[in-house]
Amino acid sequence: MDMTITEKILAKHSGKEKVIPGEIINADIDVIMCHDVTTTPAIDLIESNQMKVKYPERVVVMPDHFVPNKDIKSAEMVKKIRDWAKTNKITFYELGTHGVCHALLPEQGYVKPGETIICGDSHTCTHGAFGAFSTGIGSTDLAAALGTGKLWFKVPPTIKFNINGTLRAHVYAKDVILHILSLIGVDGAMYAAMEFSGDTIRSMSMESRMTLCNMAIEAGGKSGIIEPDEITLSYLKAHNKESDKNKSFDYLKSDQGARYLKVYDINASDIIPIVSVPSLPSNAKKASELNNIKIDQAYIGSCTNGRLEDLQIAARFLKNKKIAKGVRLIVVPATTEIWKQANKEGLLDIFMEAGGTVSTPTCGACLGGHMGILAKGERCISTTNRNFVGRMGHPESEVYLASPATAAASAVTGRITCPQLTNGDQHE
Repeated sequence: MDMTITEKILAKHSGKEKVIPGEIINADIDVIMCHDVTTTPAIDLIESNQMKVKYPERVVVMPDHFVPNKDIKSAEMVKKIRDWAKTNKITFYELGTHGVCHALLPEQGYVKPGETIICGDSHTCTHGAFGAFSTGIGSTDLAAALGTGKLWFKVPPTIKFNINGTLRAHVYAKDVILHILSLIGVDGAMYAAMEFSGDTIRSMSMESRMTLCNMAIEAGGKSGIIEPDEITLSYLKAHNKESDKNKSFDYLKSDQGARYLKVYDINASDIIPIVSVPSLPSNAKKASELNNIKIDQAYIGSCTNGRLEDLQIAARFLKNKKIAKGVRLIVVPATTEIWKQANKEGLLDIFMEAGGTVSTPTCGACLGGHMGILAKGERCISTTNRNFVGRMGHPESEVYLASPATAAASAVTGRITCPQLTNGDQHE
């Protein structure tokens, strides 16, 4: 029986020759990532049930949501996780080596094709960009996986997105996924694996592929996934841990006769710079139609668009320019290493000379936690992944989702601005 790449991974990890959508399986887990919000309840469950961590070597802890600690409560939370990791000999990424978990995990060599990866965070689907089955779970399931090394899943059906052709100038992966969300809605892939394919995808960098898969959850998807190729291999070679240098990886691909719940064919040249207006990621509008909307804040960062490529794109629109009066520009490199490289390339100087500020890696502002909270009535154009009511602060604030290019161009004008138009390009 022909299977999709997702079905193949789940079959292998559950000891089966084949699986079908809807089937309940118990799968081995290769990587369990923990951050500072959902892990403490899992620790409480493990300890109250007198369980031990089954495979400490498969677990990695990456505090990111409230780091640096914003208050006593968050400090106590991270201390509890830090002490637990030390007791169980689990790898822990401390400040100075830290980062937003979905950027840090692949950067530090923990993500491989054909693996199963879980975390108590909905955007764990990011790592499907490497041809892995990667999904977010709750704290109870996190505790079960930590204690047993396994977790149950209902095998998801797969929806395929064939994207072919050349993207227009100043159209990026963020625009592509926002375009897809506008087509299918926030429930258009409910509990499905979103498989991205086509020559447009194959030409994308790993950073761009991670952006696509990151937002699969915004369509209700169980996971996002892209078949691995030479671009994947090149990234892995650059980011492998020393112990993995000579290991071979499981480069699975969907069979030609695999069954899909639905197939979408998308022409890349039809995609334009997009902004998702409040209060759903699927509320897509042409960036060029929103130039009368003034902003108070521009935010560039997060697990969606805080990678080096994103900062390089933003810097091109900010170099030798100043942000508009009354606008706050906050730039947050996603990991310590990205911060360091951006500094070496002079990107941080560009942001600060433009009038912006640069933070240490944190999820803070994205979830409305700290370091970028919005007041009542304020508007932010953001490279994050959600614009729900109150997402970044006051319930009467507004969040507009966009690419780093659109966010940077908007910071300069003080209103939502199409990056194509700032460079003199024609735009329909």
